[in-house]
Amino acid sequence: MIMENTVRQCNEVFRGGIMDNVFRILLWPIVFCVCVFTFAQEGGGEPVLNNVRKSVIAGAWYPGEPQVLHSTIREYLNAVSVDVIDGDIISLVAPHAGYVYSGQVAAYAYKLLEGKEYEAVVVIGPSHRTYFQGASVYREGGYETPLGVVSIDGALADEIIDGSDMIATVSTAHAQEHSVEIQLPFLQVVLGDFKFVPIVMGSQDRRTCEELADVLYKVIKTRKILVVASSDLSHFHRYDQAVSLDSVMLAHMEKMNSAGLLADLAEGNCEACGGGPVVTAMMYAARQGARGSEVLKYANSGDITGDKRGVVGYAAAVFFRTSAVSEQARSSNVGTTLGLSADEKAVLLGVARAAIRAELSGERMPGTKPHAGALSERRGAFVTLKKRGQLRGCIGSFEARGSLYETVSEMARSAAFHDPRFTPMGTPELEDVTIEISALTPLKKIDTIDEIEVGRHGIYIVRGMYRGVLLPQVATDHRWDKVTFLEETCHKAGLPSGAWQDKETEIYIFSADIFGEGE
Repeated sequence: MIMENTVRQCNEVFRGGIMDNVFRILLWPIVFCVCVFTFAQEGGGEPVLNNVRKSVIAGAWYPGEPQVLHSTIREYLNAVSVDVIDGDIISLVAPHAGYVYSGQVAAYAYKLLEGKEYEAVVVIGPSHRTYFQGASVYREGGYETPLGVVSIDGALADEIIDGSDMIATVSTAHAQEHSVEIQLPFLQVVLGDFKFVPIVMGSQDRRTCEELADVLYKVIKTRKILVVASSDLSHFHRYDQAVSLDSVMLAHMEKMNSAGLLADLAEGNCEACGGGPVVTAMMYAARQGARGSEVLKYANSGDITGDKRGVVGYAAAVFFRTSAVSEQARSSNVGTTLGLSADEKAVLLGVARAAIRAELSGERMPGTKPHAGALSERRGAFVTLKKRGQLRGCIGSFEARGSLYETVSEMARSAAFHDPRFTPMGTPELEDVTIEISALTPLKKIDTIDEIEVGRHGIYIVRGMYRGVLLPQVATDHRWDKVTFLEETCHKAGLPSGAWQDKETEIYIFSADIFGEGE
């Protein structure tokens, strides 16, 4: 990595003397100019010709000869052993330093893709050289590496650009940016011929991340498209300090905790030049129903060079949607039991589906309401609808609307036709929808968050006119810790993430007996 090499060499020259800091202050402007000049010279030629962006880092950040480049990547991949992911890979995180530093770490992410096929790949990197608001998409032509030209999926690029005013094309953002290009040779080796969309983020705040994640979800939906986030971690700290900083970020990635990562990045508790791309990849994965996450490998440049006085951190991670078998095991360990028998659960699921079908046909609910047993108890309930694994509606009430049987019937109709986040369900959709019911315990107001058990409790937050609720399974699905669960419930209520700490905020907990179709 040019910047790393230059800085490391300069630090060596002036290290150890009492004038060390003075020399470094005077040196940094020179280092910057040398890096920019060297980077431009090694890129060579015009960066774009006939809409094909020429490589600006081949021969410097990775080998420039095709055969050498291919064999180098294969050596990295062959040295890696990773477990097979039990589900669909939604997004990856890979580093973007020179291959001599981070190539072996990147191989842990790309090893998972061997033998797989994707309609396209979206690569999201940070802008290191051009500042702008929002994100920039390179919309036509291709990117060239020594292994050939990777064509842009122009139709997909246009859909992403059209999805938000915060997304446009800023040509200068792509001209010399290395964070996207450096991912391509690995993808070329493991996937062969593929199309892609390069996205460079100029701003990496929460709003930009959420907007980009929302657009990607709306555009991709059920298409088989991979998202890759390009990021290095902490920069130029001593080895032990770098490991400490990076451990914070690794913990958030392991839990797929985008809110916690944003907060710690903002407070300086961890570092990542591509923090925005990583957060976006996590948010997008969550919207796609991904509940699995794993940090595959962590290392830093000190592990490669042996020089541990000023290192850069690297990580590979994956976010994936677990299989149906894993989902069933997860569901059985969330919430609580209310003593409902398997037959009673089947009755309630049948009631929910019948209520939706009756509403679609304009008919009255068939059958006789039971008046004995658990189904006659007055309980609140939530009904969650998913279409091909994606949320299609969720409505509930803590207050019983009569018997549990009657409450489920009413909430099913509301989830299908009155959830303001979705259009009313149409008849053809019903066969693609699965139903999950959460039969609730009564609300309990708490004075300390020590009473919250993630995996058992849901949270209901009230502050004035603001109200927000998240069910127990939401925290488990996203692998949130207690604080993140509280923060996300505040966001659901339209409150700042830290509002749960205010005296005016009331916090309630509840549990639920959670069951669904196909279990």
